[in-house]
Amino acid sequence: MAVVAILCAGTAAATGWYISAARPPFSQGDPQFKGAGDAVHGQLIFAAADCASCHATPGEPDRLQLGGGMALGSPFGTFRPPNISPDPVDGIGRWTAVDLANALVGGVSPEHEHYYPAFPYTSFTGMTAGDIRDLYAYLMTLPNVSGRAPPHHPSILFRIRRFVGFWKLLFFREGQSEARLSGEPIHDRGAYLVESVSHCAECHSSRSVFGAIKPDTRFAGGVDPQGTGFVPNITRQNLGKWSERDIAKMLKTGDTPDHGRVGSSMADVVTNTAMLPDSDRNAIARYIKALPAVPTPHP
Repeated sequence: MAVVAILCAGTAAATGWYISAARPPFSQGDPQFKGAGDAVHGQLIFAAADCASCHATPGEPDRLQLGGGMALGSPFGTFRPPNISPDPVDGIGRWTAVDLANALVGGVSPEHEHYYPAFPYTSFTGMTAGDIRDLYAYLMTLPNVSGRAPPHHPSILFRIRRFVGFWKLLFFREGQSEARLSGEPIHDRGAYLVESVSHCAECHSSRSVFGAIKPDTRFAGGVDPQGTGFVPNITRQNLGKWSERDIAKMLKTGDTPDHGRVGSSMADVVTNTAMLPDSDRNAIARYIKALPAVPTPHP
């Protein structure tokens, strides 16, 4: 019996090790990422994705100095976004467009390790290959920044990074988007931006004890990821009196229809959305305005 128990335990361990492995979704020869991307369009994707808000070097006035290192507190530890400048030693200068795609779509590093979901690949996974290729082209035009970000300090549960693989099995659906499509081009463009590129639900939702978004609170607000405040509900429950024009104006100027201004991390978001064309801000507003009303969860 002891031998059988040992064999069963060994089989279970081997199975767990296999299914928790980090597998990149794209191979280096994938034709979707061949050729030079459009860096001009990539700059817009960079802005829409709010990349600088997390990856800019703390205290650096130039938001394109992407040395990383900002501390992101969470119930699961403190995480620090890495250097994503094109520095070949400390940044991503040796990455290919496929490496970037594997990070964004699969949450997998070039070393075939899982990224912690503090990096919102759970939303980025819905991005198109064309947008990723263009984003890569733009990132490679930015200044090199030397120095690596300090290491993460995850809680005990996730100190073994392989355990993220089990988290993914439960809560991550590679390549799938939560976008609610209607067939109307402006609405559906907004769906892509809100749900994938701009990853709005990552902040404007509540999370379970496992750190996954609670589906019934999507966009309904909740405690911010760092536990320092409460992110507002952006469904019709809270924004019912806002027009699409009000939302689009806020995304450009930071001004709210009640003569206030957005603050905290949303001010950084507006810095980025202000760079987008009016058509994209209008699309985001169309989609946000169409979200069904969801009650705000208790803090």
